[in-house]
Amino acid sequence: MQNEFENTPPQRIYLDHNATTPLSSSLKEKWMELFELWGNPSSIHASSRPGKKHLRESRQKFAEFLGCSPLEIIFNSGASEGNNTILKSVWLERGLDRSEIMISQIEHPSVMKSAEYLKSLGAVLKLIPVSRDGALDLNFVRAEISNRTALISVMIANNETGTVFPIQELSQIAHAHGALMHSDCVQMPGKMKLDFNSLGVDYATFSAHKFYALKGTGIVFAKKSAPWIPLIHGGGQERSRRGGTENILGIASLGIVLDSFGQADRKILEMTRLRDLMEKMILEKIPRVTVTAQKSPRLSNTSSLIIDDADGETMLMSLDLKGFSVSTGAACSSGNPEPSPVLLALGLTRAEAQHSLRISLGWGTDESQIQKFVSTLTEVVEKLRALKKEEKQYAIS
Repeated sequence: MQNEFENTPPQRIYLDHNATTPLSSSLKEKWMELFELWGNPSSIHASSRPGKKHLRESRQKFAEFLGCSPLEIIFNSGASEGNNTILKSVWLERGLDRSEIMISQIEHPSVMKSAEYLKSLGAVLKLIPVSRDGALDLNFVRAEISNRTALISVMIANNETGTVFPIQELSQIAHAHGALMHSDCVQMPGKMKLDFNSLGVDYATFSAHKFYALKGTGIVFAKKSAPWIPLIHGGGQERSRRGGTENILGIASLGIVLDSFGQADRKILEMTRLRDLMEKMILEKIPRVTVTAQKSPRLSNTSSLIIDDADGETMLMSLDLKGFSVSTGAACSSGNPEPSPVLLALGLTRAEAQHSLRISLGWGTDESQIQKFVSTLTEVVEKLRALKKEEKQYAIS
């Protein structure tokens, strides 16, 4: 029987959950019901009411998940839109008096590129360094923040290394200087146990497809007191905070999946066990492997490996042919021949970064899949290293 949260072909083992997650099979059971939600929720006749009902219920469920008011939830197309909206809102609202924006060196491109765009408009951009172990330099933040700082934006956990960042401390530092705090929390739901309210953030962004719901749906938490200028002007949707007819199918799918989150704590513990088991087996079976940021706080499901004498893309393609879906880094940078900017920011050399592999487990991953993956990875690495050794010998001769 197929696992509810591993809705993929049985001959394929999916280990790239930080890029996206399979759709929960509970959505399949309600697929036809979702297709009936074609009415415009902004209309006031009977055809609009089913969609409006799901819109309201999903908003309430996500607010309960975070422990906030439903009025602080804004639906959009995804976290990239949310990140753009937040950074540009803060700049437009506070840029004249507070021209500085502080982000980490390893933010998602939607934060990094937005900040660079604001820099072209006159913002002072300060990049918070990270150590080789993935730790954020809080001393840099304390030294560089000032009464000119408008916003600190740091992701709750890095999508490539899994490193978890001290958002609560950053919020306290920001607020002590009158700055606002934003965290890209895309990797949080279902991967880490957390009291969201303890973070103290003014803004947080999420994407539904990162936790078993449909793509094209994003969620923003914005405190009632936090500045907000719509990125998309239009109708009065989302209390005039985001124009455009709502993606009712995607929003409804979010609510359906949230009904399964009562098992989140158990799933997180199991993913941690499987990740630790996987890393232990890999380190025992394959020589010259380093687990990036292994000693730092990490997401329960994420393992970033540097495997000497084995090219990352070649490993990925070899594993893909054998039925395993993994990654060399962030999916948003796929097709880019350059090494991961995240790994380079951590201080890895280009050669080290080009030998990276990211494995990210999900709620449907089981121990038999981990056993098969480690066995196959061992074979792939041994073959690639043997070929490289032959090439070197041939070059010498």
